[in-house]
Amino acid sequence: MSEVALGLEVLEARRAIAGREVLAGASLSVEPGQTLALLGPNGAGKTSLIRAICGRLRLDSGSVRLGGRDPRRDPAARRQLGLVPQEIALYSDLTARENLEVMGRLAGLSSAAARREAATALDWIGLGDRAGSRTRSLSGGMKRRLNLAAGVLHSPGFLLLDEPTVGVDPEARERLHDYLRELRGRGMAILLATHDLDQAEDLADRVALLVDGKVRASGTKEELVRAAFGNARELIVTLVRRPSPTARERLVAEGLAPTAAEETWVGPLEGGFEGLSRRGARLREAGLDVAEVRLRAAGLRGVFFRLVGRELEP
Repeated sequence: MSEVALGLEVLEARRAIAGREVLAGASLSVEPGQTLALLGPNGAGKTSLIRAICGRLRLDSGSVRLGGRDPRRDPAARRQLGLVPQEIALYSDLTARENLEVMGRLAGLSSAAARREAATALDWIGLGDRAGSRTRSLSGGMKRRLNLAAGVLHSPGFLLLDEPTVGVDPEARERLHDYLRELRGRGMAILLATHDLDQAEDLADRVALLVDGKVRASGTKEELVRAAFGNARELIVTLVRRPSPTARERLVAEGLAPTAAEETWVGPLEGGFEGLSRRGARLREAGLDVAEVRLRAAGLRGVFFRLVGRELEP
């Protein structure tokens, strides 16, 4: 793995495409030995930001610096970047070993170094016994592990992952998480773009919320929850049916907002279970047909909803 971990700094990144500003002043940073989860709804600008970090998208203004260098202009900076895309980026007719050797050569390793690093990586991801298997014969979880190995084979200083566990079972997902924790422990800086809020809470030291091309909030989970909820908990009210316009007004007056399912409304609740009892009584007095009322500790799901006004869709 990399002996020289590199930090990332994005400052006021702006880019318009076809008259639409896909990046609208986005700023974020990732320190060596740190994992930052990048959350955002579809169309938020995550893909454009990832392309800019990789040096594939020219900014109209602002900057991207990887270890202090511009990856778009500096090939040495790009060589220090590891990318694990959402789609499996492997050759299905090649064996696991051949895939890694090819990826190593494409990343600038010599033939001998590519063979050596491929063997080490296969052992690291637990696929040493499948080195000679064609990639198309591997399970989804194995392909994801091989995809990760391909992204770090050249010992990058910075790792960028885009939805790295899509479509894998829970056991394979946790195994991938273990590899990412190990990489972070070795000092690698990691940017994880994900829709998986549980994954973000499990892996990330910090979280950045990208909305409409701009980072709306960033910090640790605890900092974001405290800023959005204070000492309140999160209240979830599920109605029997969609509320009428009058009922909607009453729900909004109670500090609640609708989710994607219009029968479910969420919002902060002060006062614990005493507050829950009072809120429930007011809703019943308003004639609302309530199917369920729940109270839970606030987390990233609630933070996202409060800041964006809708749920993060998987």
